[in-house]
Amino acid sequence: MGDDVLSAGAVARRLGVAVTTLRTWHQRYGLGPSQHVPGHHRRYTAEDLDRLEVMRRLTAEGVPPAEAAGWARRSTVVPRPENRRNAAPRQGVGARAGGGFAIPVGRAGPAARGLARAAMRLDHTAMREIIERHVATDGVVGTWDGVLRPVLVGIGERYATTSRLIEVEHLLSRCVSEVLGAVPRPAGPSRILLSCADEEQHSLPLEALAAALAQAGVACRLLGARVPPVALVDAVERTGPAVVVVWSHARATAGTEQLWAVLAVPRRPLLVMAAGPGWPVDALPTGVRCPADLAEAVALAGTVSDPATRSVAD
Repeated sequence: MGDDVLSAGAVARRLGVAVTTLRTWHQRYGLGPSQHVPGHHRRYTAEDLDRLEVMRRLTAEGVPPAEAAGWARRSTVVPRPENRRNAAPRQGVGARAGGGFAIPVGRAGPAARGLARAAMRLDHTAMREIIERHVATDGVVGTWDGVLRPVLVGIGERYATTSRLIEVEHLLSRCVSEVLGAVPRPAGPSRILLSCADEEQHSLPLEALAAALAQAGVACRLLGARVPPVALVDAVERTGPAVVVVWSHARATAGTEQLWAVLAVPRRPLLVMAAGPGWPVDALPTGVRCPADLAEAVALAGTVSDPATRSVAD
């Protein structure tokens, strides 16, 4: 068999993707190996590799996979995503600067793209400067929705297909935590308790909620990651909050018994929120709210914890 054909493992290593990703692209979009020798596995030719490089680059830049596959199948004349509908196509297929693990941010704006590039460089100073600038100008909610969340989601997508970028996610998360933690906290009593679900390690969205509430002049307590149900109930009984927010990122951590336990305390909170994509919305206890986004969580928590609201509800 000639040197110009490659196995799936060799192609995956060249592209910086998982073999399972190649299999998905083959089964769903027809971007499979074309070289076949009886008695051997199919092999990828140089032309196959060119098409897959187009697919990899375009999906890394936020192009939907089905559309990227269409470009890859048609030819190696591929425009950049921002120009692909109107501009004349560029000749040739080149690797994206920075390697095969660029962070896709979809339709997010220049700030998110700049943050993604800084994250790929592991540039702690640049990341902090970008986040701090936008928190100061756009607020925590605007920064989370328009800058931070697209990059964090993109890192998650890239990890799912390559099992890489853990170091990028860790450093970016640290920068985000530092900036959010520096938002001045209001004085006065706290009537809001924020907690991750049992075994839930993704605490960054709760840190964003705490900082956004602080910008709105509302104090809160943040317990952080991996809070066992008994510890959460103890904290509720000890502090008597008006609002309890329990965050779950994944279905595996979203046991509704945690919510039932909070609702069963002698002086139950006025509002319990199940925040995050992990919760089964159709199985939540009656009365538990499931905010659609950070802005709604801030609005709900701020309204219920307002002293005037409490005096009517208590």
